[in-house]
Amino acid sequence: MQEFDKDLRSIQEARELSSKAFDAWKIWSTASQDQVNKVCAAMSTAALSASERLGSLAQEETGYGVAEHKRLKNEFAARNVWESIKDVKTVGIIGHDVDNMIYDIAWPVGVIAALTPSTNPTSTVMYKILIAVKARDAIIIAPHPAAVKCSFETVKIMAQAAEANGAPPGLIACMQTISLEGTQALMRHKYVALILATGGTPMVRAAHSTGKPAYGVGPGNVPVYVDRSADLEKASRYIVASKAFDYSTICATEQSVVADRPIASQLAALMQKEGAFFTDNHQTNLLRGLLFNPDGSMNTATVGKSAEYLAGMAGFEIPKGTRILVTRLQKTGKEEPLSREKLTTVLGWYEEEGWEAGCERCIKLIQFGGRGHSLIIHATDQKVILAFGLEKPVFRIAVNTMGTLGAIGLTTGVMPSLTLGAGGVGGSITGDNITTHHLFNVKRLAYELSAPPAAAMIPGKPKNGPSVQEMEKVVRSVVEEILNTR
Repeated sequence: MQEFDKDLRSIQEARELSSKAFDAWKIWSTASQDQVNKVCAAMSTAALSASERLGSLAQEETGYGVAEHKRLKNEFAARNVWESIKDVKTVGIIGHDVDNMIYDIAWPVGVIAALTPSTNPTSTVMYKILIAVKARDAIIIAPHPAAVKCSFETVKIMAQAAEANGAPPGLIACMQTISLEGTQALMRHKYVALILATGGTPMVRAAHSTGKPAYGVGPGNVPVYVDRSADLEKASRYIVASKAFDYSTICATEQSVVADRPIASQLAALMQKEGAFFTDNHQTNLLRGLLFNPDGSMNTATVGKSAEYLAGMAGFEIPKGTRILVTRLQKTGKEEPLSREKLTTVLGWYEEEGWEAGCERCIKLIQFGGRGHSLIIHATDQKVILAFGLEKPVFRIAVNTMGTLGAIGLTTGVMPSLTLGAGGVGGSITGDNITTHHLFNVKRLAYELSAPPAAAMIPGKPKNGPSVQEMEKVVRSVVEEILNTR
């Protein structure tokens, strides 16, 4: 009965927030560019000031990751995301093609239902609110059940800053009573125009099943190929740091190293100096049983945990100061659980002879669990780098950088984002890093460039149908034919 009551409360909350958001959006959709920028700048400042506190709150509530790293992700969402979109025009005429006499006019989408994960809760909330409000949309956050408090607190801080600077009440909201039925009611509400879903595969599938436009991005299974031409010291330092960052809770984190065989031993030794512990066969088998359930899903008790914590759970000891666990693997696919995405401090390890074989192994890993998402390559041979860029079925190929921070746009020039599209091959509507450009429509005002062809101006000559007498003649002949065949 209690669960039933919770479902009803959640559904009612979704309905009320949607109605309030729609009323607020009707006001906000008429805002000027200066008003929009003022509100977003205020939200960015407020979120940035609260980044440390919200990072700690997220870690305490979920038990995932590192509070200090969550602070860095919050700062990225509040500062870098805003800086990347602050000069984007989202109101009125945003473009003019002089030659073709076309004017581009921005038009907001409306109310957005934004589903957010437990792994990066506060930073994803910040980012989604900024890109939505910048596009003159209203937004309702539906947080993961394990991250309700920290998500709501983030929304409250940003909503207060927005309203203090002229945004209408209800424009930015967060559900507090979370249930599957309530979230579905939100996504299917008549006032919700678009769904922005970041999280696990079931969540993304639910978003796409509503029949509404949806940006849904799920898991990544990101391989990192290290070529014989790579700067191995840099590669080893980056790979270990990236996998250890927030205990591997970002979907673009490296999941398996594919090492070019001639440099594999040297790379392994350098990674060990950085805090990587290579498990033996027995320890690797213990991790297989610990990290994954029989159906292939990840044991949530192991998500976002330190290497020391995981080793303790598995029942073996590791040296003090170990940052990540590395498991030597041979197979890829369902028969090897550790070739899946691992949202924790465990990294797969493969060795292949030459970049062609390394390329094939990377494709197998991507096809198994991260189609369309991301790939990392460490190399200085431009031919190899370009070959990976051309051939891999992913939409982010980060070169000589940390996967965690490169794919989201902190250490590379791609658009700063915490929702990374996987394109058609990954079941997404786009392969872009989702940003404010994706949350408003563009109308085209087009003037005539040339007169219509003369033939188009000539009235058509109506063609008369057969007369009654002609039709009766046809009917008689058909009847006679039928009678003659009996």
